[in-house]
This record gives sequence, structure tokens and C-alpha cells, in this order.
Amino acid sequence: MDERERLNEGMKMRRAVHGDAHVERSIESRSEFNGEFLDLLTRYAWGEIWTRPGLERRTRSLLCLAMMVALNRGEEFRLHVRSALNNGVTRDEIKEVLLQAAIYCGVPAANTAFRLAAETFAEIDGEPEKGG
Repeated sequence: MDERERLNEGMKMRRAVHGDAHVERSIESRSEFNGEFLDLLTRYAWGEIWTRPGLERRTRSLLCLAMMVALNRGEEFRLHVRSALNNGVTRDEIKEVLLQAAIYCGVPAANTAFRLAAETFAEIDGEPEKGG
């Protein structure tokens, strides 16, 4: 696969995982300064790694949640909570990831993640229904 194909496949996967609205906001924020970074991210994170056949998307989502807790990346964690739900992960499964993260990443990290997940769930629950 060449770089253009990898970018196109990455964009398809990124939209499938994060949703069109998130990707459109990202495209709108594109600038001369960050454009090359966004292309790199799309080609390699999404076009190279997320498209690999070795793990299902829901498994990759669970891994991302655990890694965002470990790295204390709250903004990315919230994004990946939404994406995990898009990928078929349940709220109970997210809770299990966070309970395990409490042991391996520390209680303060899991405490923050539980709070952020609950806030994200509340936002989702308050959103109008999509589609029909």
C-alpha cells in the first residue's frame, strides 16, 4: 500500500471509530502548522495499525482506554470512551478496564478515569438520538 492509499484507508477507519463529526472537527482545525502531523497520525495510527487484521476494533478500543489511563491523557481518554462504545464495547466492559487499571496504573489514575467516563456517559445520555 502506498502513502496515499494508507491515508485514505486511515481516514475511513478513523471515521468508523471516532465518527464523522469528530473527524470533521479535526479537518476544520487543520492548519499549515498541524497538517503534516494530522496526515502522519491518519496514515500510521489509523491506516497502518487500526486496519491490521490481528485485533478486532473493540479490542483495540479497550487497549486504548487502558493506555490512556496509564498515560493520564484525559482528553484522549474521553474521546476513546465514545469510540469504544461505537466499536461495541459496553459500559460494563469499560468499568472492568478501569477496575483493572486501578491495580496496574494506580487508584488516582483510575479515579480520574471513572470520573471522566461518567461525565462522558452523561453527555452521551443527554444527547439527542441519532438517526432512526
